Amino acid sequence: MNKRHITSLISQQFGRFASKEFSPKIQGIVNNTYVGLMGLDMSDFYDRSTYKSLNALFTRKLREDRKFSKRKAEFISPCDSYISESGDLNDEDALQIKGMRYDCHTLLGDNFSDEEKSIVDNGKFINFYLSPKDYHRYHIPTDLQVLKAVHIPGKFYPVNISSLKMRVNLFIENERVVLLCESTNGKKFYMVLVAALNVGVMQVSFEPNIKTNSSHLEPTLYEYEDLHLKKGDDFGCFEMGSTIVIIAEENMLELENINYSDVKYGQTIAKYV
Repeated sequence: MNKRHITSLISQQFGRFASKEFSPKIQGIVNNTYVGLMGLDMSDFYDRSTYKSLNALFTRKLREDRKFSKRKAEFISPCDSYISESGDLNDEDALQIKGMRYDCHTLLGDNFSDEEKSIVDNGKFINFYLSPKDYHRYHIPTDLQVLKAVHIPGKFYPVNISSLKMRVNLFIENERVVLLCESTNGKKFYMVLVAALNVGVMQVSFEPNIKTNSSHLEPTLYEYEDLHLKKGDDFGCFEMGSTIVIIAEENMLELENINYSDVKYGQTIAKYV
């Protein structure tokens, strides 16, 4: 990729609008309109009038953290989302949506070795779709160590269900941040943050050098020797809705019955095998 795609430019323009702080009266109209049109449930958050920009409303934090299982063997949802697909990998292939497969090795990019990518062959995958109405922050699903992070610049196609049905390899074309993690039971898994149209920014709190939807056009690898995070830790947010893909190695997770359902951050979605 040697120049920014038109979807990047559109997202940057929308991001400027979303970050602008209007007068309290105008901002109130903007916030009320967004909450009403998208059907946001604000019961877990501060009043809509307290957010000084549309982007502040997108990236809102919970008033109080959710309660979740402290059991080491339980794996929680990292976000509020819709599970568009989940299940078993066919070798290295996962479902983007029913009937459309993509290659996980390609999704993970070229900064991981073949050996690192092959650990997930015949493992499990979960696709979390965050719509514009959802809580946009993401959390750590289990106690873990982050081994590597890779920022892969790309496009910013919409990732809603209708777009997933129309565009093959959508996750692979879009900009993403890939985290290689090791859980406390010694198993490895990947968390892939996939950008989408409008704003296109993905914040990663432990790595401020990652600047998504920027002029940086080449993949960048970050490696860590002692980066440990706890279940439930808030480690960033999408500025607008997007997707998280979790890909776990074989014999790591036993998934709950979550396919085609809404899940909440903190909900147990799998258990260690």
